[in-house]
Order: sequence, then C-alpha cells, then structure tokens
Amino acid sequence: MKYIRQYMGMRKELYILFWGRVVTNMGALIWPMMTLILKSKLGYSASQIAGILLVLGIAQLPCTLIGGKLADRFNKRNLIIICDLVTVVSYFICAFLPMSEKVIPLLALAAIFAQMEWPSYDALVADLSSAEERERAYSLNYLGVNLGLVLAPTIGGFLFANHLSLAFLISSVATFSSTVLIFFFIRDITPVKSQEVFGQYEEVREGHSIWRVLRENKLLILFMLCGGIWTLVYSQFNFLIPLNLEQYYGEQGAVWFGTLTSVNAFVVIVGTPILTRVMTRIRDVERLLIGQILVVIGLVAYAVVQNVLVVYFVSMIVFTIGEICETLGRQPYLTRRIPSSHRGRFSSCYTVFAGAFQLYGQQIVGNMADVMPMQKVWLFVVIIGALNSAGYFVLRQRDKKVFSLLYK
Repeated sequence: MKYIRQYMGMRKELYILFWGRVVTNMGALIWPMMTLILKSKLGYSASQIAGILLVLGIAQLPCTLIGGKLADRFNKRNLIIICDLVTVVSYFICAFLPMSEKVIPLLALAAIFAQMEWPSYDALVADLSSAEERERAYSLNYLGVNLGLVLAPTIGGFLFANHLSLAFLISSVATFSSTVLIFFFIRDITPVKSQEVFGQYEEVREGHSIWRVLRENKLLILFMLCGGIWTLVYSQFNFLIPLNLEQYYGEQGAVWFGTLTSVNAFVVIVGTPILTRVMTRIRDVERLLIGQILVVIGLVAYAVVQNVLVVYFVSMIVFTIGEICETLGRQPYLTRRIPSSHRGRFSSCYTVFAGAFQLYGQQIVGNMADVMPMQKVWLFVVIIGALNSAGYFVLRQRDKKVFSLLYK
C-alpha cells in the first residue's frame, strides 16, 4: 500500500488525466502493430516501411512545433479535446475501409493530431504539479498509459490476422471515451506555484523566444541530443523487434510481439510505483543515465541470441526497467530547468529533435535490415546506445554546475 499512497494528495485534475490515459490506451491496438500492418498486410520491405515512417515523421515535425506553440498560448485542455476528436474520426473511418494503401493517409492524420496534443499533455501535468511532486505526477501519468496497454497489444495481435477492422473500431471508441472524461471533469488548469528555491528556474519569461532560452542555457541542447539518440535506440522496440519476430515466426510474430508489449506494460505497472519510491534520492539526471544503460543491456540479447523466445522475454524485462528509469527522469528534468511559460514549446522542440534522430536513424536501420543479418543490425543499435550512455554521464557532471540550486 505504501507504493500506492505515494500518489495521494495531488490535484484531482491529475487523476482525471491518469484515468483518461488508462481508457485511451485500452484501445491502443494499432500503433504497436503499425510495422506489421505495413509488412504483412501491405507487403512493404523494411526499407520501404522506414521510408513511410520517415515521411510521416517529417509531416509531424512542424505540427508538433505548432502544438507546442498553441499549448503555451491557448487552453491546453481544449487543444487535447480537439486533437482527440480528429484521431477518433480517422480510426472510425479506417474500421470500415478495406485494408489497402488508402488507410495510410488516415493513419497519418491520426498520428499527426495525436502528436500535436503531446506538448499540451506534458505541459498540463507540469502546470498541475509543484516541482517537489513532479516525479510522482509524471509517474502517475506514465502508469496510466501502461495500465491501458496491459492487454491491448495482445488483443491486437490476435485481431491482426482476421479482424483488423475491429481493432480500428476499438481504438476509436476508447479514445473518444477518454475525450469525454477530459471534457466533463477537467475545469481548473491554474498552474501550481513551486517553492522559491525549486521554482527559480521555472519563473515565467514573457517575450522570450524558445531559441533565446536555449541560447542562454546550452546544456539543454546536450539534453536534447542525448534524448534524440535515446529515442532512436528505444524506437527499435516498435520497429526492429517486430521485424525480427516476423522474420522467424511469420504472422505469428504479431502475436509474440503483442505478448512482449503486454509484458512491457505489466512490468511498467508493477515497477513504476516501486521505482518511483526507491529512486526518491536518485536525481532525475542520474535516472536518465541508469535508464540508458539498462536499455542497452536489454537489447544486447538480440545481438547475441536469435530465435529463443525465453531470452526475448527476459531481455524485455530489463529493457522495461530502463524505460521506467528514463521516463521518471526525463520530464522532471526538463520541467525544472525551463521557464513555465515555455513548457509547451520546449516539449515540442524536444519531440521534434528526438523524432528527427529517430526517423533518420530508423531509415539507416531499415536499409541495414534488408541486406544484413539481424544480429549485426542489433549490434549497431547497441553500440549507439552505449555511446549515448557516455553522453548522459557528461550531462550529469555538467548539470551540477549549471543548475546548482537544484542540488542544495
């Protein structure tokens, strides 16, 4: 119970956002299967899939920046509702279309508006929590995402072969139910004031562009660089792993990938409250370093062993613990070190920067997967992740000097 009690005492709006995350992700049957839809249903190669995701990502980049700008200027709650409704309608139409290339533009539209709302979500969680409780607030939000994901990917895996249209319909209805919750139950989004020492770096700076904020604090650029490489390495969960499983198990690979994703969500649910409490004395920047190291260790198994399912499941547990550590560090790190007036814009800049790394790197990985043994491709990913661990170590050392007040 002590792990549950740590989430008590925060603003009620945070609990509504938490439940909204749960409901939305109960229907998240599509995106974990996106690579397999393009591969098995539409017949694209690994490099073609990477190319499609690259085009989609390029289309998302300016929209993400727009989403961040809007989040700092307008009502974040209303922006989330509008973006959700576009996603709902797109999935609903896909449910009644035959599986063909015609669904790709609709999926792209859903992805773009889902991405546009993320800066509002991230900034809203920060607004509704003080700097002192930021870890708990983001931990609760992250827990909600994964509570919904426990069964969704497995169900999606079973629907994949013969009932994919039903998966689209479930995703549409679930997202709409989340939108209804936010519409009726979130009214007050007045930002929480942090204590003086903790909040000095969060003071409002009206009239300053996000580029000026970054120029004045170049350590944030290193943070974004490390985050970009982290995203490239982590994204192989939804790109290289399903391709790896499809190579050995055919369409059954969708079932195994869905099961692995459910294991990922289950470990998050069990591990997030525990690690949130255990890591209370570990600083956010140190969590980032630990998370990258554990993710690399989890992916090493794919570079060493192939076609042994038990190894895949063990590596997923280690990988997920690393994912939890990184998540508990990332948002608290950046929200404590930027003005509260720039949260939406910085969140969108971070997302664009990380997305660019992911898309360009994924194109390289996709080309490699078409012509090289899978183990060599995994070795490349592992080396990139190991180098990024060194980057996080440098960030940790410099952070003590630049943000010294946070270490008192």
